[in-house]
Amino acid sequence: MQVFNEIKALKNEISAKKREGKTIGFVPTMGFFHEGHLSLMRQAVKETDCVVVSIFVNPTQFGPGEDFESYPRDLDRDLSLCEAVGVDFVFTPDVNEMYPAGYSTFVECEGGITHTLCGASRPGHFKGVTSVVNKLFNIVEPDQAYFGQKDAQQVAVLEKMVRDLNMNLKIIPCPIMREEDGLAMSSRNVYLKADERKDALVLSGSLKIASDLIQEGERNSNTIIEQMKAHIMTAPSAVIDYVQIVDNNNLSDIDSAIGDVLFAVAVKIGKTRLIDNMRMTI
Repeated sequence: MQVFNEIKALKNEISAKKREGKTIGFVPTMGFFHEGHLSLMRQAVKETDCVVVSIFVNPTQFGPGEDFESYPRDLDRDLSLCEAVGVDFVFTPDVNEMYPAGYSTFVECEGGITHTLCGASRPGHFKGVTSVVNKLFNIVEPDQAYFGQKDAQQVAVLEKMVRDLNMNLKIIPCPIMREEDGLAMSSRNVYLKADERKDALVLSGSLKIASDLIQEGERNSNTIIEQMKAHIMTAPSAVIDYVQIVDNNNLSDIDSAIGDVLFAVAVKIGKTRLIDNMRMTI
């Protein structure tokens, strides 16, 4: 496994692999790996010849007062895990390498797809995401890029960016990985205190309630949402950001849970903002 912190050196190595006819798989991350990240890497290793992982905590996707400075980091551990999984190249640039002096170019996906869900409560977040991922795609030139479905809106936005800009790559969404008790794996779970960790189970619990209601024949979105919210609010430390039922294709709110449906929740547990979702074809 080779580790690069300079764009030019990484591009040279990837170009050599491409000349050999190798396919490139790419897993963009902000590091502090858990099993969710590793599952993406394992799938990339299975499906492509050369796997590149980036580790970069991107400042442009964090808003004022968010956790950019405190975001968990452990590069040595992350590199060991990459090597154990079979990653070929790891890209670990610093902020100045990605955004040198005078940098002022951004890529933004406009419209409702970025104005709902997390886009409504985190203005500018997806502009930062699409800009940095576009830049990483240009550096790595992958054939396939792997993203976790836990960030369902991010997947949808990046799929739209790839489509709209005619990029020559495929986005591969991968299943949400969960702890044994149902909590969706997240690097931010490390922030949770013991009592908050227990409270955090209301996110996956609310999605189970939605699933049960669908199985019982309920289709009214408001009815389902109210029961999901009621369950979430049983946790003392929970503050709801959003509970929404949307069309998975364009992320617009729907009155009836019919078709390709995404049930999405964002909740603050203490000071930690967590997200979760469930996709169903109904």
